[in-house]
Amino acid sequence: MGDVGVRRVSVDRLVEQSSGRELVAIPLALIVVITVVDIHSPTDIHLGPLLVIAPALTASFAGPRLTAAVGALAVAAQVFIAVFHGGLTTANHIAQIIALCVLSSLVVFVCHVQERRARELSRARSVAETAQRVLLRPPPRRIGPLRVAWLYLAAEDETQIGGDLFAVARAQDASTRVIIGDVRGKGLASIGEASVVLGAFREGAPRYATLPELVAALEVSVGRDLDDVADTRDDPGEHFITALVLDIPDDDTQIELINCGHPPPLLLRDQKVTVLQARHPVPPLGMCSLPASSHRPDSFGFEVGDVLLLYTDGVIEARSPAGAFYPLAERVAAFPTSSPDTLLHHIHDDLLAHVGDRPADDAALLIIELTASHHLHRPHFTRTVDGHHRLPKSPSQPTDH
Repeated sequence: MGDVGVRRVSVDRLVEQSSGRELVAIPLALIVVITVVDIHSPTDIHLGPLLVIAPALTASFAGPRLTAAVGALAVAAQVFIAVFHGGLTTANHIAQIIALCVLSSLVVFVCHVQERRARELSRARSVAETAQRVLLRPPPRRIGPLRVAWLYLAAEDETQIGGDLFAVARAQDASTRVIIGDVRGKGLASIGEASVVLGAFREGAPRYATLPELVAALEVSVGRDLDDVADTRDDPGEHFITALVLDIPDDDTQIELINCGHPPPLLLRDQKVTVLQARHPVPPLGMCSLPASSHRPDSFGFEVGDVLLLYTDGVIEARSPAGAFYPLAERVAAFPTSSPDTLLHHIHDDLLAHVGDRPADDAALLIIELTASHHLHRPHFTRTVDGHHRLPKSPSQPTDH
């Protein structure tokens, strides 16, 4: 995965360098045109000051070195104009040359600052991408009889990571455990709290025999560690995590889930969408400590070909420019469900079109389809479609069967 990222950055740089070399012809041509027109104009018409446009234009697409080179050519052209008019020692031409030197130097300095900022942003995104892989550990596309696709959109564009979380793990009794959750708050401040839940889930999913025991263990872990990692200085309010925890057996048509204050999942069957409302919901993690006996899982039918759609409130609370919430259930019913990847790409494109930019809150989606075949769990990292958010491989790429 790291090699892919390095190659992607290298290709981007080559494209930028190639574009810069092609565009530099514009300021060079501008210098030539201004110089030719000036030397053929009457002596009382001075076009030399317009030469500053050349380095300013270069700074919009090139680095400080190329900008400085174009600025030097502009100054040389100004000197040539002054010599041609026989007035290199006149106060007017000297003032024009000095002004052009100062302005060109200022443009180069601004260009240098912008380039340094771009490098820092690139490093920050690289660190965020690495942190996302370490913290979220992208679920495998196939695990047991399940096909999985996922999407994560961070509210903070530069970070690519925030307080939404999800994980998939195999249990010891031929079943798959799934969690999706949402930390109160968003962005970098909520990463520590998300890491507590994910760490406890990955440790407990294969250990505890029942779902109530697993959720009780998550509650204990969150209650013990949340105060240590929560950002109480900048956000002194109450801290908690909504979560949805599921147990999906390999050879049963019933799944169990415990809803800890999280938006209910959607079940897609035969192009019909059903909201799986919990009959025995419990408070979010971190609100109170309940024993395992207090957690009563809800059971729902889940047959071959069915699709589960798990999501965080950043999806359904995403607003359009007019203020309308994103109607997830309504939109999903109209999308084809040939595969989790296909459905996910439809939702992703439609969600961004709905909000016009990107959601104001962290948003996560996890789509799970039950198939007739089993697949050994082998972790698989998905490709990055763009520099701002992560998606699974497109449906056109080969998939495991």
